[in-house]
Amino acid sequence: MSSTDTGKTTGPAGAGEPAGEDVPASPETLDAREIGEAGAQLSTAPVETAMPGSFGGARTPGALGWIAWTGREVTGWVRWIWRQLTSMRVALILLFLLSLGAIPGSLIPQSGTDAAKVQQFKDAHSVLGPLYDRLGLFHVYSSVWFSAIYILLFVSLIGCIVPRTWQFVGQLRGRPPGAPRRLTRLPAYTTWRTAAEPEQVREIALKVLKDKRFRAHVDKDAVAAEKGYLRETGNLLFHLALIVMLVAFAWGQLFKSEGDKLIVEGDGFSNTLLSYDDFKSGNLFSTDDLTPFSFDLKNFTGTYERSGPNKGTPRTYQAAITYSEGAYGKERKALVKVNEPLVIDDTKVYLTAHGYAPTVTVRDGKGKVVFHDAVPMLPQDGNVTSVGAIKVMDGYKNAQGTTEQLGFSGVFVPTFAGAGKGTMFSQFPALDYPVLALNGFHGSLGVDAGLPQNVYQLDTSHMKQFKDAKGGILKARLLPGETMTLPDGAGSITFDKDIKEWANFQVTQQPGSDWALAGAFAAILGLAGSLFIQRRRVWVRATAGDDGVTVVEMAGLGRSESAKLPEELGDLAALVHEQAPTKPDEDAAPTDADAESPVPAAEGAEKQ
Repeated sequence: MSSTDTGKTTGPAGAGEPAGEDVPASPETLDAREIGEAGAQLSTAPVETAMPGSFGGARTPGALGWIAWTGREVTGWVRWIWRQLTSMRVALILLFLLSLGAIPGSLIPQSGTDAAKVQQFKDAHSVLGPLYDRLGLFHVYSSVWFSAIYILLFVSLIGCIVPRTWQFVGQLRGRPPGAPRRLTRLPAYTTWRTAAEPEQVREIALKVLKDKRFRAHVDKDAVAAEKGYLRETGNLLFHLALIVMLVAFAWGQLFKSEGDKLIVEGDGFSNTLLSYDDFKSGNLFSTDDLTPFSFDLKNFTGTYERSGPNKGTPRTYQAAITYSEGAYGKERKALVKVNEPLVIDDTKVYLTAHGYAPTVTVRDGKGKVVFHDAVPMLPQDGNVTSVGAIKVMDGYKNAQGTTEQLGFSGVFVPTFAGAGKGTMFSQFPALDYPVLALNGFHGSLGVDAGLPQNVYQLDTSHMKQFKDAKGGILKARLLPGETMTLPDGAGSITFDKDIKEWANFQVTQQPGSDWALAGAFAAILGLAGSLFIQRRRVWVRATAGDDGVTVVEMAGLGRSESAKLPEELGDLAALVHEQAPTKPDEDAAPTDADAESPVPAAEGAEKQ
């Protein structure tokens, strides 16, 4: 992004224009031109050009004249458009459009994140759905218009930073320009007369300026110095950091992957696509990009605040796992906590949720075990009141020997309120008084149709509910170790004493995040440098006056008016004045023989 500020100090309107061959330039015009040259290249920002009328100029007759005029016109317009694209105004407009375009990506469901919600939105909005689809609002970050803004901003930054970098390198290799003829026209100025020789004063000034880390050299009768190059370095660093951030964000979005997996204690996970419960990725992601690793959940530990206003708040919330990298990696132990993920290469494994998985055993009428497993239940509140479904899909036959499927909807509470309290809401998230409430169904679960089902819900459209001896709904609240007997010899279901816990892990892989973070820090550092460092030039001229006494002049010029420039010039003048003090006026009678010569104040300091 380039700035319209050229850093040049210009004189009055019309000053600096070349004089005609027969009319000599006036002293004021020459002074203004010299000051303009002295302030040139204080910035590498290009000059912004106004809207042109025509670049072709006068067109000569004939076809060749038309071709030549068209070539000049096209070339001029291309150059003008390029200057506009790399200007600060256009870059800010592109940044605004980019942030504006990201708003629908946050408010409207995205097909890459949740295709089901996108379809629900289309079904619910018959007019907006097709319109949003044509505008690409369901896939904002991969849409043509968003990509165009992104690429134009990228090109704008590249087109700005490359020429400015070469120009800045040229300035570093060069020297500060010589002193203008009349230093009194500069914004900060001071002068005094001294008995030291002009060459001696220039040597003193050169040493003082170099000691203050100015780049200085002697040019004719003056010392020219410059300081504050880190301002432009910070500006270039800021632009370069923005490019790094844009590349890193684009890389991360195109090649990212994110998936979730619920794991019960004792079970494991392998980082393959089929192992995930749900998975989404960037447009250029490939399954070959998955980091090869696996891990087993050994146990989950959760402790909670027992009293006070924070009762029920987790105090310990961690999953102990063993993991290995690659196919034959060494097995290692790790603890995964909230905001403390397991990091393997550029993949991070976060602990995102926790719940309970009561173990149940289902038997048929002959006592044969047809199901025995820990069934994860989904928490519904902060005290882990959980709901779930137990599905017996194979191996079960009823009392008549007919093959059927069983389903049980359950509510699990780790801390039951107590009999007669009339509630199945948990009172505390720890396993203080676990109770499992069940009611059962038999028939067809609908899984044979091949359609996907929610594993935590029952489809009872093709099932019948078990009835008790009085014809009511069969239901029971079971403590660990208790059994609910199904009617008519249909079997039984037992709530085992082994209650396991489960943890949900989010596995994310987003390359370029480290580069994006480094770019953000670099951008802040560069912006701070470009805002708080002032680039300025100082000249010290020492010449012999008409009476033979050396006249010392010091002046400073910066990119903008600042109170610091006259103050700094005054400090530099004091250091030079120490070694080349003011020569006392011989005609004036000194009031104090021991009094030191006053340091001349820089003009402009009192104006700020």
